Amino acid sequence: MLKRKIYDDLLSWKHKNNGQTALLIDGAHSVGKSYIVEYFARQEYRTHIMIDFGNAPQDILDLFSYESSDLDLFFAKLSAFYSTMLHKRDSLIVFDEVQQFPRARQLIKYLVADGRYDFIETGSLIRLKKNTENIIIPSEEEHIEMFPMDFEEFLWAMGDEATVPLIRKCFEAKTPIGQTLHRKIMNDFRQYVLVGGMPQSILAYQNEKDFEGADEAKRRILRLYREDVSKFAAGYEEKVYAVFDGIPGQLSKKEKKYTLSSINKNARFRTYEDSFIWLNESMVINACFNATDPNVGLGLSADHATQKCYMADTGLLVTHTFMDTAFTDNELYKAILFDKLDINEGMIMENAVAQMLRRNGHKLYFYSRNDNVNRENHMEIDFLITEKKKISPIEVKSANYRSHASLDKFRQKFASKIGTPYILYPKDVMEKDGIWHLPLYMAMFL
Repeated sequence: MLKRKIYDDLLSWKHKNNGQTALLIDGAHSVGKSYIVEYFARQEYRTHIMIDFGNAPQDILDLFSYESSDLDLFFAKLSAFYSTMLHKRDSLIVFDEVQQFPRARQLIKYLVADGRYDFIETGSLIRLKKNTENIIIPSEEEHIEMFPMDFEEFLWAMGDEATVPLIRKCFEAKTPIGQTLHRKIMNDFRQYVLVGGMPQSILAYQNEKDFEGADEAKRRILRLYREDVSKFAAGYEEKVYAVFDGIPGQLSKKEKKYTLSSINKNARFRTYEDSFIWLNESMVINACFNATDPNVGLGLSADHATQKCYMADTGLLVTHTFMDTAFTDNELYKAILFDKLDINEGMIMENAVAQMLRRNGHKLYFYSRNDNVNRENHMEIDFLITEKKKISPIEVKSANYRSHASLDKFRQKFASKIGTPYILYPKDVMEKDGIWHLPLYMAMFL
């Protein structure tokens, strides 16, 4: 059993709503939605029925399509088909992979109004237009996102529940952790970065510390994502493949903005825009947009044509980078484990920071300004977040970085809007030149 934080969200929904809303859990394939919902159902309800619309028999589809007007008969047939007694206010009905059968989602309005049972829906690609066409989205849904397992959940899986509370105390007090413990935590963090947060990968790694088994699990997930593209991006799937396959190469550049000319020298954003939207809406990537005029409402100046594409799971990025070669040829594993990343491989840690910020509820923005006439005006800030009605710039650096020119220029140019500036790097907590230097793993608290 992998302990997940989302369980507390499910519990809160159950007690707070008391059947007045259905819960829709949206997340990429293989993040563990079905598993945690079924575990929650077994623990918190007398009985439950789990309907997998990715593999539902025709009798069930017909029941939803033609026999939902009489709910007494509808529930009686559902109970009989699954050989499960349903108990008023003590049974849960789960619509798993509900995007495969939008009709079931539309019925939520009436099923919730009936009030007899609780309903949870899970879905991948749930926000894609194709999966919501011709249905009325019920207002009775409460929507939450589910992400890959974070660093704390990874440590739980490794049997460690003591480390993160200590990290939190040091973060809040802005005090160093101490070199010995920091070195241990960074070693654990590097393992997390390599294995990633997909439950199948963590389970493969959990007992024997088997990186190769974790890598194979991630390869299966990446193949599944490609199957999703062929199934749900029909008509422009080749463009989605091209954008997706180009992510490691784009992130390995010094300036990580996605440059379409690398795909085709004549490529234009308007012809690839749907591909970027598809990957972002499917939660396969974390899109990061250029905020051209940074202010508290970062989205107001977001340039969607200028974006960076981070993988939603850093472990998947590590495997995606070497997808066409054998695991034994993946030099990133050695480089990360032994802290030997070169400047291009630093993309892995930046991707991990993007993943942690996104997990904390931040939409991702960066700042980029090019001035070919006056190089002094050139700036590139990795991330911008809003804290206490101010903008906090974040730079991700290696342990041996020597300067932060862009950060200095940014602080000067937007002095009235700036909150706390951060540098995230592999060393311990330090304050210098008005900038808080934090270990990479502390991004989980920003």
